[in-house]
Amino acid sequence: MSPQDLFHTPHAGERGGGDLPGGSMPAWQVGAPGEPADVLKLVQVPVPEPRPGQVLLRVSYAALNFPDVLMARGQYQVRPPLPFTSGVELCGEIVALGPEVDGSRIGERVMGTASPPYGSLARYAIADDADVATAPPRLHDDEAACFYLTYQTGWFGLFRRAGLRVGETLVVFAAGGGAGSAAVQIGKVAGARVVAVVGSREKAAAIHGLGADLVVDRSSQDVVAAVKQFTDGRGADVVYDPVGGPAFRAATKMIAFEGRIVVVGFTSGEFPQAAANHILIKNYSVIGLHWGLYRHQNPALVEQARDELSRFVSAGVLRPLIGEHVAFGDVPDALTRLGAGSTVGRLVVATA
Repeated sequence: MSPQDLFHTPHAGERGGGDLPGGSMPAWQVGAPGEPADVLKLVQVPVPEPRPGQVLLRVSYAALNFPDVLMARGQYQVRPPLPFTSGVELCGEIVALGPEVDGSRIGERVMGTASPPYGSLARYAIADDADVATAPPRLHDDEAACFYLTYQTGWFGLFRRAGLRVGETLVVFAAGGGAGSAAVQIGKVAGARVVAVVGSREKAAAIHGLGADLVVDRSSQDVVAAVKQFTDGRGADVVYDPVGGPAFRAATKMIAFEGRIVVVGFTSGEFPQAAANHILIKNYSVIGLHWGLYRHQNPALVEQARDELSRFVSAGVLRPLIGEHVAFGDVPDALTRLGAGSTVGRLVVATA
């Protein structure tokens, strides 16, 4: 019997969960903290059942993210109980419902984030009802799988936190990665002049197609000097930094008067220390962004972000940069390469 045959799909208004037949499925699980290549194991696990407020998803594609690497290492702010199925982002179909979920959602094609410990790197995953949204028709399943998390992060970082305005100069570090490539596109939607900073010629070639006004290869160019020249010495109004460490230090040297540095993450592994005296003298702001907090602190804003981003997709101005389709059996290697910063764009995995 195939995994697809394990379920009776309820009609609208029916409840899934405890009434579903049992079954098992392959899943990439983390049993102990460590590097993905060392700790991810492909095992057979029971198909999970949705609890109150949750949905069961038949996953079509899972997207790989840096948080997947950090969760495998035990270094992420969310630490699921061991063992857990890896994968935080996906596109799939709702096939069963827990109590307290609208029955009309059965059969809905959605994108969103999985609920640990039942992640997206399996045939079926669990998600909180509020954490999945209808996938835009204009996006294919592989694109929808990698749209939800990084584009919402960009929306909150650039619009909500930094207040990016038309005509301002935005510098995006790690623009060749998932979060960075999304921020480049969102910056252009906002009407900003976008400088994309990448780490190789290969990434530079990929990012040129996203509409950046200037692409800087930090492996061969002085980023600060390039930004100063591009802005006639004024500097960047907003810097989007998912890297930390050397990127943050460069940001403080290129930031303009009343500029804003948005701290999104630390893929470099180095947590920078902001010098308060320097912030005062240059009159700039350092702004933190933890997207996940909005899910609990202000869920209405999450819905607003979803709606606006979906409209941008419908208008044809946003589309994820997919750099690689990863075979299901190659997930540990792909996460290792992603963690090392050697991948381009988004990595997606077909789970069927």
